[in-house]
Amino acid sequence: MLFNSFEFIFIFLPVSFFVYFYLNHKRLTIASRAWLVFSSLFFYGWWNIAYLPLILVSILFNYTITNTMAEYDENKKNYFSKRSLLKIALVFNIGFLGYFKYMDFFIENINMVFDSDIGLLYLALPLAISFFTLQQIAFVVDSYEGLVKEKSFLDYTVFVTFFPQLIAGPIVHHKEMMPQFANIRNKVKRYKNISLGLLIFSIGLFKKVVIADTFAIWASYGFDTATTLNVFEAWATSLSYAFQLYFDFSGYTDMAIGAALLFNIKIPINFNSPYKALSIIDFWQRWHISLSNFIGTYVYTPIIRSFNKLNFHKAMFATILTFIIVGLWHGASWMFVIFGTLHGIALTINHYWKRTKFKINNVIAWFITFNFVNLTMVIFRAKEWDDVEKVLSGMLGMNGISSIKTLIEFGPIDKFSLMNIIMVFLIAFVGFFMGNSTSITYQAMQNKIKYIYISALLLISTLHLNRVSEFIYFNF
Repeated sequence: MLFNSFEFIFIFLPVSFFVYFYLNHKRLTIASRAWLVFSSLFFYGWWNIAYLPLILVSILFNYTITNTMAEYDENKKNYFSKRSLLKIALVFNIGFLGYFKYMDFFIENINMVFDSDIGLLYLALPLAISFFTLQQIAFVVDSYEGLVKEKSFLDYTVFVTFFPQLIAGPIVHHKEMMPQFANIRNKVKRYKNISLGLLIFSIGLFKKVVIADTFAIWASYGFDTATTLNVFEAWATSLSYAFQLYFDFSGYTDMAIGAALLFNIKIPINFNSPYKALSIIDFWQRWHISLSNFIGTYVYTPIIRSFNKLNFHKAMFATILTFIIVGLWHGASWMFVIFGTLHGIALTINHYWKRTKFKINNVIAWFITFNFVNLTMVIFRAKEWDDVEKVLSGMLGMNGISSIKTLIEFGPIDKFSLMNIIMVFLIAFVGFFMGNSTSITYQAMQNKIKYIYISALLLISTLHLNRVSEFIYFNF
């Protein structure tokens, strides 16, 4: 079930909301949490009910391990040490993710290197496996370090499956989520949160179905259909994908934040106007923030700790290695590995540059950062290296400059659609420099203006729901 679908907006979300608060109103708090779990699993199973056993097995295993850790007594004789339990949990979770996400990729490369003929498994990637696995890895590590504990299986299941953030994040932590579910004040409807939640959800929906899906027209044609691209077509293709990816994923995050707020649950922002970044370090502090935080805490820091004598150069090596992992996390493709490696190298150069204490003009710094991100997004989007060569060679003018008028005939776009895309380009640029949408607060608008704004966004977005499309990060 998609956030940008009629059944979610007009059936699933209202029913989930009203039943949840009705049960809380009747002081049936356990039933309300059970309803939330049922709703979330129904939401998840809507895609493919065959995925349900996988997420349930993952939840049951991690709950059992962490609950054992919480009750662990060093003074008693135990079959496994606490550290052994941690290793078992990490092997299970990484193996679980690796098998479904990377096994065919591994077999393909074994066949290529050793000229073998091992048959592929053709495994379908279970929905949201990357996100719910990372979330539980964080919980396992925090449990091992004694930072969190959860005795209730129902509450743990709520933590993992809460439907607004289940499919594509943001990646949340137990210590920031479960106290909110336990707070008695959050068990009654709060109309301030409802109106703010609807506002943020509406902004996210508009970003997805109006802006991102409009950019998708040019991006898809340029990458997947066109055989050659001139300068204008190539830059239109690369910029369209950069904008599509941002508005698609940040739109999903806004909808997740808005939907969660209806239930009085605040989940963290995941984007902070990343295309305004003045350096690649700044970019990764603004882009997919919950993943950056996870990688920093649970990947980069353990690598750093593994060095006997840490110095700056080793820290930079750890940065590159970490971003190779970040790239590979996005999918089983060498394109993602190259993307992660380039960003790791860029971060390293950025850190070395900072040591010189030589500052670049902000406009130049932004220009360099944005164009580096835009160019590497070409690699991120490409299915194979030929796609990269096609777009980059076009951007460099190697296929001719032609005329900007050729954009009118570029792809399945008529003049009306072209004007629509140009308007959306303008909205996109304004959006980048007006701040993050989730920074718009309840107090920023008078009541009448706020409700008119929500209604207008919902109306415009609803008119675009006939072209329903999945969110890009559902593939990761």
